[in-house]
Amino acid sequence: MSTRYELGVDPDAVTAIDMHVHVEVDGHGHASLPETLTEASSAYFKAEDRSPDIDTIAERYRAWGMAAVVFTVDARTALKHEPNSIEDLVAGAARNNDVLIPFGSVDPRTGAEAIARAEYLAGELGVRGFKFHPSLQGFDPSDPQFHALWAALERIGLPCIFHTGQNGMGAGLPGGGGIKLAFSNPLLIDDVAADFPGLPVIMAHPSVPWQEEANSIATHKANVYIDLSGWSPKYFPESLVEASNRMLQDKVLFGTDYPLITPQKWLGAFEQQSFSDEVRPKILKDNAVRLLGLTSRASSAAGA
Repeated sequence: MSTRYELGVDPDAVTAIDMHVHVEVDGHGHASLPETLTEASSAYFKAEDRSPDIDTIAERYRAWGMAAVVFTVDARTALKHEPNSIEDLVAGAARNNDVLIPFGSVDPRTGAEAIARAEYLAGELGVRGFKFHPSLQGFDPSDPQFHALWAALERIGLPCIFHTGQNGMGAGLPGGGGIKLAFSNPLLIDDVAADFPGLPVIMAHPSVPWQEEANSIATHKANVYIDLSGWSPKYFPESLVEASNRMLQDKVLFGTDYPLITPQKWLGAFEQQSFSDEVRPKILKDNAVRLLGLTSRASSAAGA
């Protein structure tokens, strides 16, 4: 019988919430990606510890005083490679629910099976959101054939993270390993956000080379957010920093892309950038607390 996750993160007990952490090996040792893609992304990011298991991730985030949203990506059709076990990921998050928040993933190219799987992951296993990587999964999010999936996820009502912009996956390989960057244009996500306004959408990463488009979409659509993972803040486009200090200050989220980028490296660079003192706590925790529906134990006890 599969373990169900129950939310246990107390936002008052953590200093930050990392919205973008990959679990790339399950309890049976199965990897989320084919070896060639794992090696290429490790070289691209110069990652030192590429695939820690979920309990190790929890131990590290607990020691760092942070919580983390953890996920994998189901790209079985495009990669011809079974994903690592989401059931195992959820069980690991349940063991460590003081610091871990699990998101599910489904392969949109499996049609009705993806919808049923999403409903199972949310309803039976208690995942708190979903992760998609259009380039890795090989699909156009704006294509009408996926409308039924987005409609189902809108009914479920949980946030969905979509990879946008440049890809570390396949970087440096001939043909980029067959991974197509165009599927990660945030304008394709704009269609989803417009057609399904009840679906909370998180555009992952600075969306280079389409940062202006991403800024515009997040400004225009109340249901769209940006996570800042996948890039050191010292490389953030100036327009993203400016927008984060102004019209997007309530819609920008801390994220690292761990284990590819560590929180220490990300936060060290973040301190050197021109984010305002008012905006920094919103990025690091407050915006995520609101989006994820977290409640402090003190507030819960007061309302009991």
